[in-house]
Amino acid sequence: MSPVELALLNQILICIAIIAGIINTGLLIGLVYFYRESYKELESKFTIGLLYFTSILLIGNILAVIALALFLVLGVEIDEFSGTVVYSILLLINVAQLIAFSILFKITWE
Repeated sequence: MSPVELALLNQILICIAIIAGIINTGLLIGLVYFYRESYKELESKFTIGLLYFTSILLIGNILAVIALALFLVLGVEIDEFSGTVVYSILLLINVAQLIAFSILFKITWE
């Protein structure tokens, strides 16, 4: 692939990773809401632990989405080939999280 094609592929990978990150953020917001409401009713240490855990994951996802968006907007580019590898791995991480958060969200709301 030419450097131009790799740069375009990198932008596409970043966009997909951002979309997955935004969906992850939405799922985590839903989980934080649910765990907060559960804590109000139960006041258990387990529920507060879930609330803290989910809140930390939420902050991490928001920061990751912001970082990826800045890479895209500012045109920050790692070497084209290396960037493709890095962005592919980031995309896979976001997709894996999306699957895990979706399962957790479904189980939590049932």
